[in-house]
Amino acid sequence: MDDLDTTTPLSAPTQQEGFRSGFVCFIGRPNVGKSTLMNALVGRKVAITSDRPQTTRRTIRGIVHRENAQLIIVDTPGLHKPRTLLGERLDSLVRSTLVEVDVIGFCIPADEPIGRGDTYIARELAQQKETPVVAIVTKTDKARRAQIAQQLVAVSELGDWADIVPVSAASGFQLDELVDVLCSHLPEGPPLYPDGDLTDEPEEILVAELVREAALAGVREELPHSIAVVVDEMVPREDRDLIEIYASLYVERPSQKAIVIGTKGSRLREVGTRARRQIEALLGSRVYLDLRVRVAKDWQSDPKQLRRLGFDQQV
Repeated sequence: MDDLDTTTPLSAPTQQEGFRSGFVCFIGRPNVGKSTLMNALVGRKVAITSDRPQTTRRTIRGIVHRENAQLIIVDTPGLHKPRTLLGERLDSLVRSTLVEVDVIGFCIPADEPIGRGDTYIARELAQQKETPVVAIVTKTDKARRAQIAQQLVAVSELGDWADIVPVSAASGFQLDELVDVLCSHLPEGPPLYPDGDLTDEPEEILVAELVREAALAGVREELPHSIAVVVDEMVPREDRDLIEIYASLYVERPSQKAIVIGTKGSRLREVGTRARRQIEALLGSRVYLDLRVRVAKDWQSDPKQLRRLGFDQQV
């Protein structure tokens, strides 16, 4: 094959003058609305959400396309004091992500007082001398105007932020303004992903997360952290216009298995119905979903089990 003539202007891609592209990491304590905010900015569900703390376990990337910019949002697990090996790996994952992005979005909810967790993260971010930090006051739809004003003052006193932006993922308040602010801190450069891409996550990972989200709904306080989901097989059936999905839900104890399954399998059927609806919307196809619940004893603290469940690549 002849070598391509890279000196010919017509054969080289052109870059729009002034175009900006890069990565922003959303960080905050657990359950401050990071994943919900990312989904709202991307315009599609790419990260699962739950009212349970520490729902996010992976760095999920969502892509926002603008005419003059491309913003890649990295959603991270909430920073917290780890109590298991999994917690230590997630904590390490967050810290490694901080040094790799172009701008950091520090999320603090408008409807809750500044707490020890927020103060701890603010001290951590003060060490990021080379990376601009934008303070994002989330959940303004849940707070009164006076409460928001007080929170903005409190957040400004937490650190020396590049910008402070109040937003609401639920109502859409100032989401466009937030994207503008974040993009203003990105370096100039060409798009990093093709136009139209909203995430680079494999479909199997997204499907597994949707199953876990469905399993988290309405379970006991101690159970969410013990649930992991692995997609064992995804098989398109062209003859039936159907995708067959076989997935395993892992818990740490037999008693937890009984909770997930429910009386005569009633709860597991609810999980399957809820998850299948979301998965069909994601894949744009009918889905047959087969769920099995398995016990992996103390998997959160077992290195071998963590590797088997896909957490060996999280650090």
